[in-house]
Amino acid sequence: MSTYEFKLPDIGEGVSEGEIVKWLVAVGEQVTEDQPMVEVMTDKATVTITAPKSGIIQELRGGVGQVVPVHSVLVVFNLGGAAAAQVEPAAPAAAAPANAKKDDGPAATAVGDIKETLPGMGLMPRSKAASAAAPVKSSYFNAKPLATPATRKAARDAAVDLRNVEPTGPSGRVTKDDVARAAGQKSAPSAAPSSASVAAPAANSTQDARPVTVASRPAEAVASGAADTRTPLRGVRKRIFEGMTRSKHTAAHFTFVEECDAGAMMALRDRLRPRAEAAGVKLTYLPFIAKAVVAALKKHPHLASAFDETTNEIVTRGAIHLGIASSTESGLIVPVVRDADRKSILDIARDIQRLAEDSKAGKVKSEDLGGSVFTITSLGAQGGLFATPILNFPEVGILGVHRIKERPVVKNGQIVIGNVMLLSLSFDHRIIDGHVGAAFAYDIINFLEDPDRLFLEMA
Repeated sequence: MSTYEFKLPDIGEGVSEGEIVKWLVAVGEQVTEDQPMVEVMTDKATVTITAPKSGIIQELRGGVGQVVPVHSVLVVFNLGGAAAAQVEPAAPAAAAPANAKKDDGPAATAVGDIKETLPGMGLMPRSKAASAAAPVKSSYFNAKPLATPATRKAARDAAVDLRNVEPTGPSGRVTKDDVARAAGQKSAPSAAPSSASVAAPAANSTQDARPVTVASRPAEAVASGAADTRTPLRGVRKRIFEGMTRSKHTAAHFTFVEECDAGAMMALRDRLRPRAEAAGVKLTYLPFIAKAVVAALKKHPHLASAFDETTNEIVTRGAIHLGIASSTESGLIVPVVRDADRKSILDIARDIQRLAEDSKAGKVKSEDLGGSVFTITSLGAQGGLFATPILNFPEVGILGVHRIKERPVVKNGQIVIGNVMLLSLSFDHRIIDGHVGAAFAYDIINFLEDPDRLFLEMA
């Protein structure tokens, strides 16, 4: 009987481990090549890993919720006699050099079957090879490229950054031919980095690889009774737990809350809604708020920045990618509206609608995750009075939007009924001073109270 040990492949650039979310096969089961075997969660998404070859599952190493390091044995296959001939050499091979890398055989694929994602965690840290790679002469950029481990190895050997390689394979997968083509382009002068690549460095810093410490004191067991239930902390909820802990214990939060007269915005939205619906777009208030945030960020660029703790540098972003927090059955995720500073209100509304639909269906694409420079979170009908939003690490600002309510307001010396919306903004006080945060908040409010200005300043 011949066995084959399959090791957890290199799921993505800089990923060192993955959490087992769900086994799709069982011990003793006959599997075929490319059959889905296991769902593994990384920092942002769950990928489905397929079988590298046909065989019988002899052993599964790791239970649901267990974190498995990359290149550790995950599945043991019983290949049988016929398959053994394909794996074991007929004669002893010549001794390999001491520093030669062992060939682990056919690689399974991990191609980004996005099930769940996580806000609050920075982008996955760069690998050294990716950091050293020269940029490809192309405006294409994908923060989470889909590729098999063999293709990733070819990219590392050729010093090609997979994020800049435009894919031609099925389901948007980068192939070895794509890598070879990109390697041939590297001899040409490099183009200026795309707007997406400008936003990547700080979020991809190696600080994200550090473990999160919840508290310095020793952990204490929680007593439970017979009627209590215990649920393991795993999956998306675990990532949220870690991300919020890192943000709260890293940034020096302060929150600023102010009222906004939403009457003019509501009237404008009502006038434009029929035209948007004719274009197939559902026009909510959120695109107007997003556009107001973009306009305010242009006046206060430090609000679109992050602190790189590895170099003690403040990284100010060159493009405005807005994170839009979205609640799903799996937990809170933050898909991103790319280049919001270059889009109209209708374009932003179209992106928000698509991201919301994909989030609810669990089909958020990898290119729609990570790299945001500022986040907006809306509590909708459950808006409450105000809140203290926690920053989406490593961002320095976040806006919480609350429900619009009818309240008495003073206009021209008269008390009238107005439509009031409270805005709660949290900032990282290490980088953003109080008066800067307040000025930013009032700029957002001024744009919303006089929304015609958004069209005058539209990108």
